[in-house]
Amino acid sequence: MMAPRSPPPPCFHCSFSFPSSSIAVFLFLAVLLLSICRSTSADDQQQQQQQELLVPGFYHSTCPQLQDIVQAGVEKAVENETRMAASLLRLHFHDCFVNGCDGSVLLDDTPTFTGEKNAVPNKNSIRGFEVIDQIKARVESECPGLVSCADIIAIAARDSVVLAGGPSWEVLLGRRDSLTASQAAANASIPSPALDVPALTKSFQNVGLTLQDMITLSGSHTIGQAHCFTFTQRLYNQSGNFQADPSMDSQFLLALKQLCPQGNPNPNTLASLDLSDPTVFNNHYFDNLMRGEGLLNSDQVLFTTTGITQEFVELFSKDQHAFFANFAISMVKMGNIKPLTGSEGEIRRDCRVVNPNHDISPSSPVPVPPETALPPPPPPPQDTGDLAAPPPPQFPEDPSFQFPPFPPFPF
Repeated sequence: MMAPRSPPPPCFHCSFSFPSSSIAVFLFLAVLLLSICRSTSADDQQQQQQQELLVPGFYHSTCPQLQDIVQAGVEKAVENETRMAASLLRLHFHDCFVNGCDGSVLLDDTPTFTGEKNAVPNKNSIRGFEVIDQIKARVESECPGLVSCADIIAIAARDSVVLAGGPSWEVLLGRRDSLTASQAAANASIPSPALDVPALTKSFQNVGLTLQDMITLSGSHTIGQAHCFTFTQRLYNQSGNFQADPSMDSQFLLALKQLCPQGNPNPNTLASLDLSDPTVFNNHYFDNLMRGEGLLNSDQVLFTTTGITQEFVELFSKDQHAFFANFAISMVKMGNIKPLTGSEGEIRRDCRVVNPNHDISPSSPVPVPPETALPPPPPPPQDTGDLAAPPPPQFPEDPSFQFPPFPPFPF
């Protein structure tokens, strides 16, 4: 087992740059991305128009201290509990995958709707609400009624990754908060840790993300922990034959069986998603997969499935810069999933409840404060090289596909 490594000094508001040695790698990734792009539909065009309303300087004139407030709140929370970095990252993921990045995951249940907090993927596992509450309270004291909870989650996720030693990116802002939440949508939309590559790919494509995004964002499991019940099937009955997953390293399997005994494991027992350094954001997750030490089924299948996913695992294992670069890009894309903008939704005063004077109707307009928007950031640098991409894997497109029941996705 590798000794834990300390993360490098955090850089919150810098963009990620890449060494010249990665030029050929980036051409490979660029060509591969083009090979798996899908045609743009009318819905995609509408979503793109919404995304274009998000800009990094949305609060430049109305709440210039926003970034510092969020950063201070995240730093305090992670200092108190290092696991919180992974929890805040996961909170953003679970918000965006359910009807877009609109802060709906923060809403408590009401007589009008059943929210997402007690959906199967979230119940007794999703965390970080108190941290967002504290940050929001500070923001409201400085900039009342101006900053959405959805934007606070997006910034907090970025700052959490940076504090753990990972890459930074410029967070596009201007999201507004939803007026409702949906437990059913959370149950249907959040991918399970038991899925295989085709099902994972379809789950990400359903929200406008690619196979490449799926592999890259899975690398967030370089930090965080998971409950035993999310992976015990791999230990004792992976294929219905009462045998362990044969892809697991034998010593890794033995250690997990000792931690999570068969029959009645402690429901509060947690296993690190990366045994070598579970609080440091790096590329060791991909090293683990190549050694048969992926904790979740949805992790290990990225390497055991022959094709594009296996090749990306090998690439990211060798080149942390390539992983960091792709992670930053994919996080921006995920943060742009179906945002509410303009007069849609509202700016909540309390992230847990819709504003009391607001009719629960998505058509109810709310005035938008004037903002000074900065121009969008420049595109990533275009590198050149001579590597050709292999053909993408072919997955069946079955419109009747439905996901099986699943346990909470861990962090």
